Amino acid sequence: MAGPGPGGVGGSRGGPGRGRRRAPTWEISDSDTEGPAGAEANSEAVARARDPAEERRAAAEALRLLRPEQAVRRLVVQVDPAILEDAGADILLEALSSLGCEYHLEPQRPARSLRWSRVKPEPCPSSVPPEVWAAGEQDLLLLLEPDEFLQGVLQLTQVCGPTCPVPWIFPESPACPHLAVIGLDAYLWSRQPNTQEMQPPESPGMPHATMAVGWPEVEEALVHLQLWENLDVLLVASWQELSQHVCAFTKALAQHPFKQFQEHRPVSFCTAACWVAGARVTRDGTGLRGAWWRQIMQFNRVSPAMADAVVTAFPSPRLLQQAYVACGTEQERLALLADLPVKADKGKRPRRLGPDLSRRICLFLTATNPDLLLDLSS
Repeated sequence: MAGPGPGGVGGSRGGPGRGRRRAPTWEISDSDTEGPAGAEANSEAVARARDPAEERRAAAEALRLLRPEQAVRRLVVQVDPAILEDAGADILLEALSSLGCEYHLEPQRPARSLRWSRVKPEPCPSSVPPEVWAAGEQDLLLLLEPDEFLQGVLQLTQVCGPTCPVPWIFPESPACPHLAVIGLDAYLWSRQPNTQEMQPPESPGMPHATMAVGWPEVEEALVHLQLWENLDVLLVASWQELSQHVCAFTKALAQHPFKQFQEHRPVSFCTAACWVAGARVTRDGTGLRGAWWRQIMQFNRVSPAMADAVVTAFPSPRLLQQAYVACGTEQERLALLADLPVKADKGKRPRRLGPDLSRRICLFLTATNPDLLLDLSS
């Protein structure tokens, strides 16, 4: 019986046919041993990606990139070269340079306009939603000369209603436009001595109609643009005032992603960390005393010793509510906790809880008016 055994084993290893079948067996065996190792490596990568410390570092880096002082450096203001034809345009460019953002001279449509764009950081943090980086990328400011604006006002005052087209806006423009007019007040005052009449385009109904454009027509057009077109019009007296508005608008765009990111983040007191989480109360009542103690501490002018006095006398808010129900009068309920002894430090006189805190706790647990002011001294 011993002979065939070794011969059989030797034949199984030395035979050419069976030798070919063993090689895949060993390869499969090797791959089986490598499979768990690869799975462990992947699990380690996933665990590293889900590591709370790594997540906090990524959130801190994303928060740093979204800070307004950092975000303003990634804002690019595209300025149409036609704006430089005005002598006061240098004030605008100097203001943009002092702000810290970049500006590029590129032809824009429509002409004499400024467009804001945002450069995303590379690499882009995955913890920030994509819509946060795209916030405010389609804002446009169109500069109009006073006579050009008044011509549009003349068209708007002739045809009122939602069907009236806006003269300065291109329908195919994807941006959200804003209008700015420099020196309109001075222009109207210069026309006041001998009123200049502006002729609208000839139409079948009004072949030679004329109309003088003044402040009443301008105000009517501003109301129409705001109500029907949701279009803001900025009237400024000088390039200095326009530059201040552009800088303020740029700063607001830099703050927008940070505020939007803060809205997407969970509030701090909902995290799982022990130092910010509230006292947990289990089904068997464990932790109820600590939660009740913290609730008392939220009242104004309450020391830990005062909260200990209330929690010692009534270990849960339910027991205190039952005591309030057992009281016969309202005055008795309000003064129920007034005489509770408060533990004092060594060398100090013992004291009571007092009627003020007793009244506030009573109203907090029994009042049904949500607008009731508990603290009369606040």
